[in-house]
Amino acid sequence: MRWYHYVAYFFGGAFLANALPHFGNGISGHAFQSPFASPPGVGLSSSMVNVLWGFFNLAVGYLLICRVGSFNLRKTPHVLVLGAGILLMSLLAAHAFGRFHGGRDPAYSIRPRTRANLDHEQD
Repeated sequence: MRWYHYVAYFFGGAFLANALPHFGNGISGHAFQSPFASPPGVGLSSSMVNVLWGFFNLAVGYLLICRVGSFNLRKTPHVLVLGAGILLMSLLAAHAFGRFHGGRDPAYSIRPRTRANLDHEQD
């Protein structure tokens, strides 16, 4: 196995992880950040754009994992490198998207931020 196969598996995992929030929000009909929004990565893109972007990420992940080298789920190094790509991209996505959806503020996830709650917190 050549070194660049492991690089492909790592980035394949990253693309698969990146597909999930876009595809999931898209098929649920929710607008979500994407590189095609204005400004890129900050503004919201339509659910259709997110379905297409999520599917593109799935396709690239498939190509990198299944068409480069000979990935084998029974080989621990293959799975560890793929898992590292998934984990790193997931952490980066949680950090990036958390600022838009309250993921960086534990209080936000426990209690929804309503106008009444915000007025009460300022007292």
